[in-house]
Amino acid sequence: MSQKLKAAITSVGGYVPETKLTNFDLEKLVDTNDEWIRSRTGISERRILREPGKASSDMAVKAIEEILRKKNLDPLDIDCIICATVTPDMVFPATANIIGDKIGAKNAFGFDLGAACSGFLFALTTGASFVEAGRYKKVIVVGVDKMSSIVDYTDRATCIIFGDGAGAVLLEPSADENGFQDAILKSDGSGRAYLHLKAGGSLKPASVETVMAREHYAFQDGQPVFKFAVTGMADVSAELLEKHNLTGDDIAWLVPHQANLRIIDATANRVGLPKEKVMINIEKYGNTTAATIPLCLWEWESQLKKGDNLILAAFGGGFTWGAAWVKWAY
Repeated sequence: MSQKLKAAITSVGGYVPETKLTNFDLEKLVDTNDEWIRSRTGISERRILREPGKASSDMAVKAIEEILRKKNLDPLDIDCIICATVTPDMVFPATANIIGDKIGAKNAFGFDLGAACSGFLFALTTGASFVEAGRYKKVIVVGVDKMSSIVDYTDRATCIIFGDGAGAVLLEPSADENGFQDAILKSDGSGRAYLHLKAGGSLKPASVETVMAREHYAFQDGQPVFKFAVTGMADVSAELLEKHNLTGDDIAWLVPHQANLRIIDATANRVGLPKEKVMINIEKYGNTTAATIPLCLWEWESQLKKGDNLILAAFGGGFTWGAAWVKWAY
């Protein structure tokens, strides 16, 4: 058997909470306004998981249950669950394990993967590797974040950006040439200075002082992050196309991480794609971190055709960034 096994996305599921937090709601919380937010980010509203006692795992379960329904899949047949998140239910156990328990995936092993906004891309590549190796046949990759749990709603620089949500895909061995083709992934830890959560880790464990100093919220120095993201996401997407002799004409859809409309536009321009070939839902959901890319696939699923070339691209805190080429399999 000379043909290399490929991992195909065979189903997608998504979930966003019902509660909407609009720009007008934020005007009441911080010194900002709707026009300012929309012109700089492209965001009009975002979804917030308000119900007490609900966490990232609960959103992930909703997205995965949609896949189980669509595929008429027994949870016992799932081999592996990879959860990309920066807002785990707890420091440990892994949110993937909690998800497995809640959906009844008793035969699956699972783990969390942390790469901030690039998390889904890194997790997809990891899951695809398991399938390509012939080791596992049904791998669930879920990107989920409850960003409202780490956003400071008195900080106007960050509170306007983030929302809550989950998106998941099922990976199975491909019956043909379609499926996951390639990815270029990158990390640069020096970027941590510009985007991080100050306290709560082993460097600065939680204390009365860290809580009083409001250090358990996401910190972002917007300008350098924006600059790095524009070049990083666009460059790596262009690099992936060049590597495989592809042009914008060959691509059906660009599926960009929804961080900022201007970053999305810059990436689309760089790979030569018109706006109508770019998946954009940031206006409704804001930046849901690891959930943005799968939520796009979920919303556009009905428009995707077998054999479509998709370029998935992301940039996240850390810094992490990358692009993946996927041929749609159904």
